[in-house]
Amino acid sequence: MDKAPRGRGIIAGMMIFAAVLILAYWVVWFFVDRDLLASLHTDYYYRFENAFPLADVWLGLLLILATVGLLLRRPWGLLAGLLAGGAGIYLGCLDVLFDLENGVYHVSAGGDASGAIIEIIINMLTFTLGIVVTMYIWRHRAWYLTPSL
Repeated sequence: MDKAPRGRGIIAGMMIFAAVLILAYWVVWFFVDRDLLASLHTDYYYRFENAFPLADVWLGLLLILATVGLLLRRPWGLLAGLLAGGAGIYLGCLDVLFDLENGVYHVSAGGDASGAIIEIIINMLTFTLGIVVTMYIWRHRAWYLTPSL
């Protein structure tokens, strides 16, 4: 039972990639041009998006802690990974519901679909990461909780 679970490096890479994407998103949003990312160009949409940075910092921190903890085979890595997965799923649910209620996915005939496409990609990545990380970590929890010899 001491052999590391398959896919551990892939999961670690996914979590670091997600943390980097979160950071890149907010750098573009606040310091480059938020219109590159904005799905809508309304005051209420900007206010909604501006409510996310703290939650995304939390998610990014959990992803980094989980990566380090899982690679070092520490029980706190398992906890951080499960919390990160749950936080990602929660944020994805919040984002999708806002998008559905506010027509973010709707593109009128001949309209620019780039905002909706970006939003769909973000939603898919958020849910996929949350689900995959949570399932992987839970499936291999016994290995991560067993002290290495």
